[in-house]
Amino acid sequence: MNLLGSIRSFIKVVEAGSIAAGARTLGLSAAAVSQNIARLEKHLQVRLLSRTTRSMVLTAAGSIYYEKVKHIERDLEHAQVAITAPDAEPHGRLCIASSSAFARHVLARLIPAFSARYPRLSIEIVTSDRRVNHAQEGVDVSVRITPQLEDGLLARHIAQVPFICCASPAYLATAGWPAAPEELKQHRCLVFRYPVEGRFLPWGFVREGLRFDVEFGNVLISDDIDVLAQMAAQGGGITRLAEFVARPYLARGELVPLFKYSQASRAYAQTEPMDVYLCVADRFALTPKVRAFMDYVQQALDDYRVPAGQA
Repeated sequence: MNLLGSIRSFIKVVEAGSIAAGARTLGLSAAAVSQNIARLEKHLQVRLLSRTTRSMVLTAAGSIYYEKVKHIERDLEHAQVAITAPDAEPHGRLCIASSSAFARHVLARLIPAFSARYPRLSIEIVTSDRRVNHAQEGVDVSVRITPQLEDGLLARHIAQVPFICCASPAYLATAGWPAAPEELKQHRCLVFRYPVEGRFLPWGFVREGLRFDVEFGNVLISDDIDVLAQMAAQGGGITRLAEFVARPYLARGELVPLFKYSQASRAYAQTEPMDVYLCVADRFALTPKVRAFMDYVQQALDDYRVPAGQA
């Protein structure tokens, strides 16, 4: 019996919450993983999992065993990293989770060159605007903004991307230009709602060192930021977009920025930027392939800084 392989199957099944999900993270069939666990139970002469057609729970013995073995695989990888040359080429599967917009507008441009630099990596990008579970979904590293950070994750700040409040010239010609963020509640605002959680992404501003959120009046809502950008370009209202989403619309003149700084604007309020982080489950997840990806993305995004006095 491949004892280490059976233990690995057991760990992944517990972390993923089911045999099917654990099998997907291992790249094996559910039947093969189930057989591995059965062999492990026979070897230990104890039942580790109580399984039905609909559920799977740890037995008392299984809970004790899991606590003792859950770090074995990571410890072995950590030991291998410790004795491997620091410049060894990253290899294996690298699963990256990201919001749909960041993946579409930023990662999609960066990943091909990263893949060419490390051809032994097999890269998968999971796009979702919900909070992914690293262990259950086999994610190595996730891209998150401040509202998506969670206790227990290790987070590295990689960029500060400007947000831009903008609208189409046609909308502004009809509805007028808001002079300050407080006037947004008198306009139709196109706002992003997080899927699953159901809450709006707030529009934050900073004036004279004090942060505040604006109130919305009439709103159009979507859980896809590109839908909001398209609606704004068609005269639907005012929206707030990350610079990498807004850039092509501004360049074509389909959208124009609001609340631009000027010396005469004594009550000028700066749009609060979007802080972007790369997150891993724990220090054991900082493998060479993850470190290589983090360093690459941070270097590629060095240009994303908010200049003083600009939104």
